[in-house]
Amino acid sequence: MSGPIGRQRVHFEAPPADRLEAETSRFLDWMNGASNEPPLLKAGVGHLWFVTLHPFDDSNGRIARAIGDLLLARADGGPQRFYSLSAQIQRERKAYYDILERTQKRSMDVTEWLAWFLDTLHRAVDQAQHTRDAVLTRAHFWQRWATMPLNERQMTLLNRLLDGFEGKLTTSKWAAIAKCSPDTALRDINDLLARGVLRKSDAGGRSTRYELDDLAE
Repeated sequence: MSGPIGRQRVHFEAPPADRLEAETSRFLDWMNGASNEPPLLKAGVGHLWFVTLHPFDDSNGRIARAIGDLLLARADGGPQRFYSLSAQIQRERKAYYDILERTQKRSMDVTEWLAWFLDTLHRAVDQAQHTRDAVLTRAHFWQRWATMPLNERQMTLLNRLLDGFEGKLTTSKWAAIAKCSPDTALRDINDLLARGVLRKSDAGGRSTRYELDDLAE
């Protein structure tokens, strides 16, 4: 069920209460027992199975995501994972509820659900890779320029660029973000251009645009 109180939408009705204990016991035996299912598919089935059983009044989705993550950790066979399927599902909540509803209200053929689950897992890994690359880029950048004196405005704008500044950086945008005059912004920028931290962008436009110079030495 989802939606505001009084206007909730029922996506699925759980099995009757008199079957719940036996079905839950069966699920736990399967989850913790040895099986021939490919580990990634078992994670997908485990998530779907638990959220379909719906044994609690609340937090079934959260627990189902945790079960999926547990089974993925077992599939990885390592002590650490650097991606989060739960976080990716949270980012794609509408698609998640849509695929659950289609699966549970039809024949319970899990093919479409597993395809979505694996695609979402792939996006979670890609997101983790992107995050890792951004962290390494930031660390490399500040290691390279560690001894260079910078004022607070320059630190703020460089970090914004490292975070993935949307659009193109101009003198006017620098002044607005740093809360300084355009003349002060231009002095900050020219200082960084002279040191090789920034460069003028090749992109056209009325205003000169700036970007981080190559990070590699």
